Amino acid sequence: MSSWSIPKLPGGRVFLITAVSFLMLLLIGSALAPVLRPGGADVLDLAAGLEGPSLAHPLGQDRLGRDVLAGILHGGRVSLLVGLAVVAVSLLVGTGVGFVSGYAGGWVDEVVMRVVDVLLAFPGILLAIALAGVLGPSLGNVVFALSVLGWVGFARLVRGEVLALKEREFVVASRALGAGPVRLALRHILPNLAGPLAVQATFAVAATILAESSLSFLGLGPQDVITWGGMLSQGVDYLLFAPHLALFPGLAIMGTVLGINLLGDAVRDRLDPGREPW
Repeated sequence: MSSWSIPKLPGGRVFLITAVSFLMLLLIGSALAPVLRPGGADVLDLAAGLEGPSLAHPLGQDRLGRDVLAGILHGGRVSLLVGLAVVAVSLLVGTGVGFVSGYAGGWVDEVVMRVVDVLLAFPGILLAIALAGVLGPSLGNVVFALSVLGWVGFARLVRGEVLALKEREFVVASRALGAGPVRLALRHILPNLAGPLAVQATFAVAATILAESSLSFLGLGPQDVITWGGMLSQGVDYLLFAPHLALFPGLAIMGTVLGINLLGDAVRDRLDPGREPW
């Protein structure tokens, strides 16, 4: 397939482009937040508290008169940082564990998979809530809480891919020609894991951003920086009087997660030509 697979549902192409464009604008806006909104969300204007959207404040102001747009842009930096950090840790740990399990096989595979099965028995978000509650609300603790089980999905994926790749003709042929375990792993197996891991990582970033927002909504996220979940939690108290306080942070979370998931679908279709598009 020479081009990216685009959904064939009516309007699917437009929907995909719109969602990914929103994601890109949000990424650029978050990266340039200190330039676009130099004062951040710390500039107070108590007299204009709960004011709706205006030319000076396109997304309105919160109860203390702080700019909602500035909060969303600066909060996006936190969400993206957490998402990328958790996925990076989970990717490294999960790939290592899954590769050893699948490549070694035998009792090593049995022991590792039983540990993974035990961890999968715990609801991920509930365990993250418990850990964040015990450790305290901070950025580092949120990353740790979400990474504790985040690597499990990567481990299962890598283990399955390694088991399949070990029996492929090119690996068997290389082994017959005298290639050692290290050469087989580095030259033939690991490079073929890049595609599945890229797709898995994309979806994991979206899930992590949603989980971090949930923790922040419950008051278990970092308290020294602004977060989308924290903004959404504050906006709920003024839902009837100033709905923009909850609406725009909610749309930022939804748009980001949707855009990343659609991007992941496009990557998956690109790497798997035989898969039926949406």
